[in-house]
Amino acid sequence: QVQLEESGGGLVQAGGSLRLSCVASGRTFSRYNMGWFRQAPGKEREFVAAITRSGSITYYADSVKGRFTISRNNDKNTVYLQMISLKPEDTAVYYCAADPSVILTTMEGRYDYWGQGTQVTVSS
Repeated sequence: QVQLEESGGGLVQAGGSLRLSCVASGRTFSRYNMGWFRQAPGKEREFVAAITRSGSITYYADSVKGRFTISRNNDKNTVYLQMISLKPEDTAVYYCAADPSVILTTMEGRYDYWGQGTQVTVSS
């Protein structure tokens, strides 16, 4: 069982930056690939970024590539999402999720544990 808690969301102007954090409970954080997803109002939840257990491999949605960076600190049981050059279309609730499988995936159905989400609002 893994419990996840996101933080760092807020209101920012277009072009601004935010860093989201997700802290995991328990001692098995390093056994999970981690992902970030988001859900905008009226839309389905979508994949944003993912990182392997060791942090050696990352993967991004095309819409955020070059602007967002996922990283993790296994000693602190934390995964981060650094977001720069934010756009109004990045407005969404952002969720972190944990996947126990070996292969990195963008499929939300493969992620077993989810946080409650943190709101990111980008004003134009």
